[in-house]
Amino acid sequence: MPHFVIHCSQNVLQQASSKSILQCVFKSAEATNLFGKGDIKVRLTAFEEFIAGDGNDDFIHVFANIMQGRTTEQKKALSSAVCKNLKLLLPDDVALISINIIDFEKATYCNKKMI
Repeated sequence: MPHFVIHCSQNVLQQASSKSILQCVFKSAEATNLFGKGDIKVRLTAFEEFIAGDGNDDFIHVFANIMQGRTTEQKKALSSAVCKNLKLLLPDDVALISINIIDFEKATYCNKKMI
């Protein structure tokens, strides 16, 4: 925990490599000091076909799934850092760069180490 799942249009990967995008999100999360380095997980899926509003503008969106307990200010700092660093990495022709943060409930979360 946390899990950062990145969705982007395939064309974004012509602007920056998947590895550089993964590292950007990883390092952004690590720099907040909200998570241990060994706990951060980042994945990326690129889409060839999509509809985005009225057209097919290139996009990148990060779904940040984190354990509950962070303040709104901490979550805002995390989302701002990820967006800012992706904006620096990607050129201006990537129209949509965004992130949302989803809290996991401690009471209902489970992984194999907990069984």
